[in-house]
Amino acid sequence: MSIPQTGGGPIEDVSQLAGYLEDGCKPKEDWRIGTEHEKFGYCKDTHLPLPYDGDRSIKAILEGLRDGFGWSPLEEAGHIIGLVKDGANISLEPGGQLELSGAPLETIHETCDEVNQHLAEVKSVADRIGAGFIGLGAAPEWTHEQMPLMPKGRYALMDAYMQRVGTHGTQMMRRTCTVQVNLDFSSEADMVQKMRVALALQPVAVALFANSPFFEGKPNGHKSWRSRIWRSLDDARTGMLPFVFEEGFGFERWVEYVLDVPMYFVYRDGKYIDALGQSFRDFLQGRLPALPGEIPTLSDWADHLTTVFPEARLKKFIEMRGADGGPWRRLCALPALWVGLCYDQNALDAASDLFKSWDADTRQALRVAASVDGLQARVGDISMHDLAREVVAIAESGLKARARPGAGGMVPDETHFLNALKETLETGKTPADELLEHYHGDWGGDLSKIYDAYSY
Repeated sequence: MSIPQTGGGPIEDVSQLAGYLEDGCKPKEDWRIGTEHEKFGYCKDTHLPLPYDGDRSIKAILEGLRDGFGWSPLEEAGHIIGLVKDGANISLEPGGQLELSGAPLETIHETCDEVNQHLAEVKSVADRIGAGFIGLGAAPEWTHEQMPLMPKGRYALMDAYMQRVGTHGTQMMRRTCTVQVNLDFSSEADMVQKMRVALALQPVAVALFANSPFFEGKPNGHKSWRSRIWRSLDDARTGMLPFVFEEGFGFERWVEYVLDVPMYFVYRDGKYIDALGQSFRDFLQGRLPALPGEIPTLSDWADHLTTVFPEARLKKFIEMRGADGGPWRRLCALPALWVGLCYDQNALDAASDLFKSWDADTRQALRVAASVDGLQARVGDISMHDLAREVVAIAESGLKARARPGAGGMVPDETHFLNALKETLETGKTPADELLEHYHGDWGGDLSKIYDAYSY
C-alpha cells in the first residue's frame, strides 16, 4: 500500500487532474523500472505471523534495518511504519506483510541487485530474532484473527469499509502478497497501448506466477487464491476495466473513472480523516462532508489515485498488479516479463496483436480461468499455456532488442531473468503446481513443511 503523498497546491481546475497524469510522460531514454514485492513474516518456532510489537516482531525488523543498514524511519502516531533510503522505501501492508518499493532503476540487472540486497538485509535481521520470511501469494494457514492489523490510520478505515462492500476485502488486506513492476510511458498514445497490453495480458502473469493454492491450512481449489480474492473485493475499484479498450481512452477518461470511485480518506497533519464512501467530485466543489468548504490539493488527488485497485493501475506510471508473491528468482522474472513486452516498440506491437480479436467477456474469462487453473486454463480456443509461450517469446525478443548488458558487460542483455518462466513453460508447472505436488506427495498433507522448504 502506498505512503501518503506530499506537495502540490490546491486544485483550481479539473483539467489539472489529467495534467497530473500527463506529467508522467518521459522520453524513452528516461524510462525506469520500479519493482515492488511483499512477503510474509513469521515466528520460526511457532510458524505464527509476526505481531507488530515485541522482541520478535515487525517493529523489531524495521528497527534492525534502520540501525544496521542505514535506513531512515517513517513514523505515524509514534509508531515506526516504514523506512526510506536512496529512492526506495520499505512499508507495511495491513497484516504486517513487509514490502520493498524499489528505486526507479535503468535495468533489470540493477533492480535484481536491489532485491537481492534487500532480502539479504531482511534475512540478517530476521535470523537474529528467530523470524523468517516467505514469498507466497496468500497466507497458507493463518486465519484473519491471527493476522494483526498494522497501526496505520489508512488501514483502520479500510478494514471496516472492506467488510461492507465485498466478501474478500479483508482477506486481501491481511493475507495476500504480490510482486509488481512499475513502468513509464512517453505519451498519451504510448500510455494507452501499454495499459491495454497490461490489462489484456495480466491473466498470463496470474497464470505464470500462480503461487497461492492454500488458504487456512488446506488446498482452496485455485492456483491463485490471491487473484480470486481480488474478484470479490470492491467492484467500484477493481477489475479489467473494459473502458480502457474503447475508442477515445486517455488521461481524461481515467480521471472520470477515478472520480467515480468512492473515497477512503483525506490525509491532514499526519492523520487520516474518514471520508469513506464520499465523492472526490464533491471535494472539488468544496462540498466534502469530511472537510466542508475545503478544496483538495494535488497530493489529495495523488492519494486518491492509490485507492483504485484494477489489474493494471495508471498513476504517473503504470503498475502491473496481477502476479502472486513468490520465490526469490521470480521477483526478477516479473519485471523482465513486462519490460520485455513494453519497453521495445516491436515487442509492444506484437503483444498488442495477440488480443486484438478479444472482447471484454474473453478478457474477463481469462482472468477467472487463470486464477482457477493457472497455466492449464482454457477459454474457448485459447490455451493459456500456448498464449504464455507466445507472451514470453515476445518479452524475450524485447529484452534482446533492449540489449542492456550487466555484470560489467559480461552478460549481454536481460533475457536470462526470464529463465524461471521458460522452465515453467517447459514443465507446465507453476509454483502452485509444485506446492500441490509436495502437499499431496512428500509432505503427506502437512502444510507446516512449506516454511522450511520455501522461505527466503
